[in-house]
Amino acid sequence: MTQFTDAPIFDADQHMYETPDALTKYLPEKYKSAVHFVQLGRQTRISILGKIRDYIPNPTFDKVAAPGAWEAFFAAENHEGKTLTEMARERVMDAIPSFRAPEPRIDSLNAQGVQEALIYPTLANLVEHSASEDPELCSAMIHALNRWMVETWGFTHENRLFMTPVINLGLVDEGLRELEYVLENGAKAILIKPAPVRNWKGWRSPALPEFDPFWREVEAANLPVVLHASQPPLDDYINMWEPPNSQVFTEMSAFRWIALGHREITDMITSLITHGTFTRFPKLRVASIENGSAWLQPLFHDYQDFYKKMPQAFPEHPIDVFRRNIWVSPFWEGSVADVVETVGWDRVMFGSDFPHPEGLEEPKGFFRYAEGMDEKRTYDFMGDNARRFLGLPVRNPAELAVA
Repeated sequence: MTQFTDAPIFDADQHMYETPDALTKYLPEKYKSAVHFVQLGRQTRISILGKIRDYIPNPTFDKVAAPGAWEAFFAAENHEGKTLTEMARERVMDAIPSFRAPEPRIDSLNAQGVQEALIYPTLANLVEHSASEDPELCSAMIHALNRWMVETWGFTHENRLFMTPVINLGLVDEGLRELEYVLENGAKAILIKPAPVRNWKGWRSPALPEFDPFWREVEAANLPVVLHASQPPLDDYINMWEPPNSQVFTEMSAFRWIALGHREITDMITSLITHGTFTRFPKLRVASIENGSAWLQPLFHDYQDFYKKMPQAFPEHPIDVFRRNIWVSPFWEGSVADVVETVGWDRVMFGSDFPHPEGLEEPKGFFRYAEGMDEKRTYDFMGDNARRFLGLPVRNPAELAVA
């Protein structure tokens, strides 16, 4: 079967590269001593709470690894055994305007043949993990980032770019205030880190009933939620096995890659299901982005197994809840079939991760790896399922004709 390639693309996973003032421009004066960009030799690093945070190698993003620079690694075609750092150095480029601002990104989308995209911040990857020991600072940094995003990108642009402000739930009241702020400024989706949250009493799941005021407002606003891969919250545990030489994710060992796996997304979704958030708020729409899909079948096996053993412990059958509330975007190099066979055709979304180096050089490059989809399924996967997730009109002419 010849792969149909003319479906209007909605890319559910694109990114911006922030400027250094994204975290500091709107940070209240009392917190400014906690966040600095520092020079270490020829390298710039970010210091938060007096510690160098090197998870992101160059947090200024003045120079970045080119889009698709790591494609061979993630496509399992790294026959020369190069590290991610080596691959990045071979394809370093200056950050271009389309990485930094909405108007040039629209031009980029036009050139790529992409109609719409969800756009995620990049620096948010390290903020919540790095500032977690001071929940007030963490909330202030997130608000500063969201204010910068509104000023620089907006939360929607030409009804084609949909930027995702971040919500941190360490302090529930602050999370509610941030939710009100982003809704007032036109957000069409929000970004939440798939991880426990921390207040002054310690860590806990954001799916526990104490967070119901937040989820109630999200459901009432009919606001989609994205759980995007972020700095893993399991560092302390992994470090017990293998003390790190570096926190830079491009230098992770084979053990860390395998041991980290996809634990954070499976734990987060399982918490939302077993702690009853989705039962109390059954209209919530939540998408897993850039977390892959290989974890789906083992997770569904566990759900089925434990539901048979202890049905009284679950508010509803976990697989039914997952299929009702969750959308999944597999890795571009992953398996669409993983999602289809577990969650269903209507819940799988395309994402390129552009312009990150682990993404595709351009979104249509996905068709080199496509498993073979008929015309309707291509419309669904490449765009219309993401439009349904956001509550936007689909673009498949056959469905429009029926409507």
